[in-house]
Amino acid sequence: MRAISALGLVVALAGVIAASLRWLRVAQREHYLAGSATRFAARWWRSTPAEAAWLSAGLAGAVASVFAAPAGAVAGVVALAAPRHLGLRGRTSRLVWTRRMVVLASVFAALEGAIIAVVAVVWGLHAADVAAAFLCLLSPLALDAALAATRPIETRLASSFVRQATARLQRVHPIVVAVTGSYGKTTTKGYIAHLVGAAKDTLASPQSYNNRAGLSRTVNEHLGPATEVLVAEMGTYGPGEIAEMCSWVTPEIAVITAIGPAHLERFKSLDRTLKAKAEITERARVSVLNVDDERLAGLAKLLDGAGRAVVRASGCDPEADVAVLSVPTGIELRIGGRRFGTAMTGPSERPTALSNAACAVGVALQLGIEPETLLARLATLPVPANRLQRYLAEGGYVVLDDTFNSNPTGARLALARLRLEAPDGRRVLVTPGMVELGRTQAEENAAFAEAAAAVVSDVVVVARTNRRALSDGARRQTGGAAVVLVDRLDQAVAWVRGQLGPGDAVLYENDLPDHFP
Repeated sequence: MRAISALGLVVALAGVIAASLRWLRVAQREHYLAGSATRFAARWWRSTPAEAAWLSAGLAGAVASVFAAPAGAVAGVVALAAPRHLGLRGRTSRLVWTRRMVVLASVFAALEGAIIAVVAVVWGLHAADVAAAFLCLLSPLALDAALAATRPIETRLASSFVRQATARLQRVHPIVVAVTGSYGKTTTKGYIAHLVGAAKDTLASPQSYNNRAGLSRTVNEHLGPATEVLVAEMGTYGPGEIAEMCSWVTPEIAVITAIGPAHLERFKSLDRTLKAKAEITERARVSVLNVDDERLAGLAKLLDGAGRAVVRASGCDPEADVAVLSVPTGIELRIGGRRFGTAMTGPSERPTALSNAACAVGVALQLGIEPETLLARLATLPVPANRLQRYLAEGGYVVLDDTFNSNPTGARLALARLRLEAPDGRRVLVTPGMVELGRTQAEENAAFAEAAAAVVSDVVVVARTNRRALSDGARRQTGGAAVVLVDRLDQAVAWVRGQLGPGDAVLYENDLPDHFP
């Protein structure tokens, strides 16, 4: 019997290790936020009846192990096999053993090991079997405890890099342009760098290095002695984060691109989102705001009332301080209502690209760049990767790649663009839907699918996160689009290649890493 108990413990421990690797990968992809492992575990276990059945079997085995130790092996087998599509290594979001991950994994392993060891010493091998069986399924809770425990450690370790970056900023003393927004900040950052880089040595924070660690790394590794302008993207998941970054990367010019439901799951309300984003304006000499967004138009009035300098940027209002407008011959630049000319090409047809460009022009003007120079540079603005990029597939059909967009406004605009493609052919939408929209997520995805079903012949729903909402929304349209269900993006791509040909078009709207169910 003792040997059987030991075997059950071995299987359960193998399950603990497998589960730990799965949820460590999730925690890394979710920026090491305490609570993320438990939140995603709940999503996975209720994503399908089959996953719920696996969980039930595992829990039954763990409970049964109280009476018969070998039953704990059932929980171990469940942890080894499920959630079935949440792989240990991952396809699109692999576990990377960074220094931070090594520290977290060490603390996590020590915590789980201590629990099993203490139970074994105090109550014996049978009790250790039981503890291991339950840890197979409750490891996300233990991981979240480890995330909370290591956060002060990481903050302390990061402080040395922040101090180094602060000293470097004081030596080089670049003009800092800080950019934030619910969406559009990476695009606008690129536009600013392009416009200002014509006249000044400009550094933009790479990729999405938009938190404390990313900005300190940008400064320490990339800020050169000749850098005149630093364009710093700043993201946030809650109040106080942007204010802390601005305390050492102090902006002269602050930019807010939009306030929307991205990350509403964490912010809970758009008013809280606005308040957190508005922290970027507190130390700035001037704020450039996209007043096409009604909340930012309201913020502009508040800043005006407080005697703060504001530049109102717009992609549709010719009377704004800076306007970049779509006209038949290209895009038109207006400053203070005065027309300065037309660029023959420019931002994509997405209206938000125009407002982003207007924000970038507003920054460039504050930095002394001449309007004539800006007009010429507007014609060659960089096209952000995976943001409504258009190309022709080998099969002869049009592809609209909008996989880096995940907000309702952008999704609706992308759908409007798809409407213009393939007037006599077949139009297809491929999407996993939008996430982190809080209580509005199901409603927003259903509304998007319903609108899409009036435009496309097929809605291909990827993965399970928003499957029900998207399917229900698409089917609201009587006689509308067919709904195709796939588990992964590569399956959707294969389906599209087998179905579409010359004269057809497909929109890939958003993509989710595979740690989402």
